[in-house]
Amino acid sequence: MKKTVKRAAVVYVLIAFFLAGTAILVAQFFLHGADWAANKVNSHIYSNGTVVNAGTIYDRNGKVLAQSVNNKRVFINTSSNMRKAILHIVGDTSGVISTGTHNLYRSNLSGYNYFDGILNLKKKGTGSELKLNIDCEANRIAYEALGNYNGTLIVCNYKTGELLCSVSKPSYDVNYVPSDLRTNPIYEGVFLDKAVSGQYTPGSIMKIITAACAIENIPDIDSRTFECDGEFNTADGKVICNGVHGKINFRQALNQSCNCAFAEISLELGADKLLATAKSLGFNKRLSAKEVPLTMSRFNPSKESKRELGWAGIGQSTTRINPTHFLAIINAIANGGTGYAPDRILSMGALGDVVGRMPAVLVKMNPETALKLKDMMRSNVTDKYGDWNFPGLEMCGKTGTAEIDGKKSTSVFAGFSQKSGLPLSVICIAEEAGWGSGVAMKASNTVLQYFLKNYE
Repeated sequence: MKKTVKRAAVVYVLIAFFLAGTAILVAQFFLHGADWAANKVNSHIYSNGTVVNAGTIYDRNGKVLAQSVNNKRVFINTSSNMRKAILHIVGDTSGVISTGTHNLYRSNLSGYNYFDGILNLKKKGTGSELKLNIDCEANRIAYEALGNYNGTLIVCNYKTGELLCSVSKPSYDVNYVPSDLRTNPIYEGVFLDKAVSGQYTPGSIMKIITAACAIENIPDIDSRTFECDGEFNTADGKVICNGVHGKINFRQALNQSCNCAFAEISLELGADKLLATAKSLGFNKRLSAKEVPLTMSRFNPSKESKRELGWAGIGQSTTRINPTHFLAIINAIANGGTGYAPDRILSMGALGDVVGRMPAVLVKMNPETALKLKDMMRSNVTDKYGDWNFPGLEMCGKTGTAEIDGKKSTSVFAGFSQKSGLPLSVICIAEEAGWGSGVAMKASNTVLQYFLKNYE
């Protein structure tokens, strides 16, 4: 009798383990089934590690960006520049561009569902459709507006988070892959989408962050005046200005992008307050724009060197920004304190249905600070750059000229339109292109003019 009881107990234990294992397997199936189905060993989707069968990717206007035809992945055929312009947002078929749509959304594109797996893909050779917020024509215009310069240009609807344009250079034509793609220095960084994976010295657009800190920590900042004679002496070195601005107030200091004034402000605020403001706006944090991971923006102002602290506050020293993250900060200024994450997905198939997307907040800012910064950035355009540089846009903006040792300065512009019906933000970074008021500002306007004509 005792033997029977013991044997029964062992059986019950085995059954319990079996049921637990089954439950775990079922749970894993529901959680990871789509990823398993989209693995590169699946010959229904991949051939020699490259996608051949998957759902069609469209732009926001219904243009086919990539589709499967006769067991082959085919990209948009309008022009070589168009394919170069959409490469990083769509991604290559091998997944080398890790943040491309082909790689990040491979399980969605497979058409997988819990009931049929990838049966539809096996029958038809294509999975679920995926529609992007991207306007591919705007991407082409942005790509060409950057000219011979590498870098990135991004446009977002700051009220909805829709990512309307995102370009990264250098690029290449997937239909005519260069034989020296991996060896020629002109293609250095070609597999990196600089919009989401790039990290740049920001130059004077960082003064927006320093200004935000001053607004919140120096009560009389608007009544302050600063003297600029071309350089600001700290206890251990100089901060050199881009001009001699004389006696100026806070607003004028941002208009003129005065290094002396902002270095002085940075030293008064101190490293701790500057760092607290930067952290509150997402610096030194791992962030994602929906499913897209972003390279971290870094701000570590020196507590030992007054000179380095001054340079950090004006966007030099060790300060680095991620373009998409900084665009979310611009979104927060434009949108009364709420900075939506740029989102590339308009709709995607799920169990045969189209699923809408809710915007995700990436950055939050004090609404009063945002309003003040908006007013100051509008003043930059009306009092410094000129509205004629942005016809019809009611633009707010800030230029930056990022200095990098041994290289020509990088041209940077960040801003947004206040035009009714055109709530668009933009950031452009043109590597070694010189002044921010040059290539970056002009390229930004070129793309926004396209949207002004086609979206208002």
